[in-house]
Amino acid sequence: MDNVINIPRENCRESAIETLLEPHLQYLYRLAFRLTGKSHDAEDLLHDVLVKVFAKQRMLAGIENLRPWLTTTLSRTFIDLKRKENRSLLRLFKPATDDNSISELDAIASPRPGPEKESSRFQDKQIIAAALSRLNAEQKTVCVLHDMEGYTLQELEEILATPIGTLKSRLHRAHATLKNYLQKNGTFPAYDSFSN
Repeated sequence: MDNVINIPRENCRESAIETLLEPHLQYLYRLAFRLTGKSHDAEDLLHDVLVKVFAKQRMLAGIENLRPWLTTTLSRTFIDLKRKENRSLLRLFKPATDDNSISELDAIASPRPGPEKESSRFQDKQIIAAALSRLNAEQKTVCVLHDMEGYTLQELEEILATPIGTLKSRLHRAHATLKNYLQKNGTFPAYDSFSN
């Protein structure tokens, strides 16, 4: 019994929270990427969410269905960051970037589909990402969660703590903005091409 190593309590809690969060990390990153449109921004957003989650680790054990709670935390963090960014004077000094820009790593084609199909899917993703960038944070969040992640408006009412009428209004405005943008660009790519 002298060889038994005592693990500090904090390490036990960390491994428990890591075990709890592990099944949700890919989903959270995918959602963060869809909201931000860039891999490094998605990583930053996910990092901010994980910092918040680790601060509330005692509460996590009591949450029956963790994914909706994590979705709420991520979407609210995204909206808060966008609002903060919009109020910041630093945004006036940011260099102009192309809304359609996607990092080189994100643009690498998969070897599975043929080059034409992959090129078409990539163009669709760029067009949809550009269209989504025209939405405000609240509209983008509702649109991504409803249209791309498949949440119902009733589920979103609970997740986002927003009345269903407001959600319908935001979704309607988001769809109108997206439709207008896609008509101006002469394309109507399917949402499901962006879902992979």
